[in-house]
Amino acid sequence: MLGINQKQVVRKIKRTYAYSLAIHWLGRKPKVSKQAKTLTPQDIRRVLDYCATRQHAARNRSIITLMLYAGLRVGEAASLRLSDVVDANRNVRSEFVLRPDQTKGGHARTVFISEKLRKELTTYITATKTLHPNDKLFYTQKHLCDGFSANTLTQHLFWIFRRAGIEGASSHSMRRTFITNLAAQGISVRVLASLAGHRSIATTQAYIDVNDDQKRKAVELM
Repeated sequence: MLGINQKQVVRKIKRTYAYSLAIHWLGRKPKVSKQAKTLTPQDIRRVLDYCATRQHAARNRSIITLMLYAGLRVGEAASLRLSDVVDANRNVRSEFVLRPDQTKGGHARTVFISEKLRKELTTYITATKTLHPNDKLFYTQKHLCDGFSANTLTQHLFWIFRRAGIEGASSHSMRRTFITNLAAQGISVRVLASLAGHRSIATTQAYIDVNDDQKRKAVELM
């Protein structure tokens, strides 16, 4: 019967061996997946300031704020059509439903729009009068009606963050920031899981970053 220390050594040997095999067969070191950066308030201000200096500033700002303040996945944001988020009078709804075909897990969920986000989207939609109800909410220069796909929006956001000088940020950063910031405000993990569309709270917990500032505030509550 192996002791705890012996088991740890065996696991380490297996990991090392698997890593060596990967290098042998791939001819290079395997990629290690990293979690997307959780954005600080300074990062958010920086990327929005960058967007303001570029073409399609209102569209890019709306994409980022929608994902940041509503916690949408990149594929969900890319799938939205104007009629999903506005009523017959082109007023932004206070909530809308993502259909099963728009979500990663194939489960419909309600997206709640804060007043802050509602103002952001209203500004964008008012400025983009050419959008018709059936058009994608976020257009591209090549595809005015059919807009971004999940892949092209992922690439688009990658380059926005790269050019804004925010290392480690990606299309997933807004969703991680959304969950982390709400968790820091004391929102129940079950509520967070429902907002994020997670079927398991364990998935939601993996998104939550903890920093020293949060820990300092926590001990001051005692």
